[in-house]
Amino acid sequence: MADDQRLDLPPRIGIDRPGSFSRSVFHERHPVLIENLLRDFPYPAHIQARLENLLAETLNGTVPSAVPPGPNTPSWEAQIAGCAGRPWSELPFLWAESYFYRRLLEATEYFEAESPWGGVDLFAPQKHAQLAGEEIRSDLDAYAALAEREPDERRRALLTASLWGNQADLGFRTTSSIAGQSDVIVDDSAAIWDLVDGPGEGPVIVVADNAGRELTADLALIDAILETAHVELHLKPHPYFVSDATGRDLLATLDTLAANPNKPVQGLAERLRDAIRAERLRLRTHGFYVLPSTYRHLPPGLAGDFRAAKLVILKGDLNYRRLVGDREWDAATPFGEVVDYFPGDVAALRTAKSDLAVGIPPKRLSELETGSPDWRVSGTHAMMQVLH
Repeated sequence: MADDQRLDLPPRIGIDRPGSFSRSVFHERHPVLIENLLRDFPYPAHIQARLENLLAETLNGTVPSAVPPGPNTPSWEAQIAGCAGRPWSELPFLWAESYFYRRLLEATEYFEAESPWGGVDLFAPQKHAQLAGEEIRSDLDAYAALAEREPDERRRALLTASLWGNQADLGFRTTSSIAGQSDVIVDDSAAIWDLVDGPGEGPVIVVADNAGRELTADLALIDAILETAHVELHLKPHPYFVSDATGRDLLATLDTLAANPNKPVQGLAERLRDAIRAERLRLRTHGFYVLPSTYRHLPPGLAGDFRAAKLVILKGDLNYRRLVGDREWDAATPFGEVVDYFPGDVAALRTAKSDLAVGIPPKRLSELETGSPDWRVSGTHAMMQVLH
């Protein structure tokens, strides 16, 4: 559970403070999540019991010493060794949430090759519903209309769409409704395009967050980036948080694009498939992305990839928490001061859906705290922040 040994870092965000967002995730969101799983799948009695027992354990129990089955066993052994026997209520938020989802995979027998439930994405029904929904069709109609725009205006719109695509997080929608786009409170979009279009042979790495509408918007942005740079799209190796994008989700999204009646959308699918075949768009994954570690503790190979990239674009709230460190930062703390350890140029695109934020100008922060006190968790405020 190591994060960083520096003494000047603020405390980690926990899940025990009454009224906090992190506590609501465990006491409000997770019960609904379990209820949804029991509704979506005809699980037999023993899996139903495992899910219900896991929920009870997270609310009132302690962490067992057993390591859940699956990949990255040595990492999880080391992580769990420092937490076994501790009440869940005393755990850091980032670690506890990540461990909860690993335990969900255990409860539903995802990693059991002999089980009929092995390899079944427990969030697939929700992902498929979003791909088939009216909202994504509206998104793609809007994308098709961009074909008439000037190139610079079109690129700006695609970057903004990718940013707000993070608002469609299915986990967030488990217990929340979103009123719509509101405010980009930090906008480093010009710096992002300067880095994308700048010199260098390295790829632009896009670390994806959610499947569905967000991945669709990300792919439209990637198509624009491919005009001037190669791209690596980093996906989860297996289901993790509710709507995290995997390779299967990417293929399902490409199929959705290809089946759309709009010719520009069909063209997008064809260009992306061609780029994957030609390896101008490379698909990657790494076990690190399904661990509770922060980006301060990158494995050497992945750190080297980030160092060699033109730019690393981290999508979404979880990647933001891992980049910044899930700690009780003063939101006015400069972004660059917090993430200066990162091995290369990095951009974070995120809609605010947790208590964490840094890099907010003090005057703007004061306005937000006064006029929109729930701005940190409502999903209606966003930021594009760059370290260069």
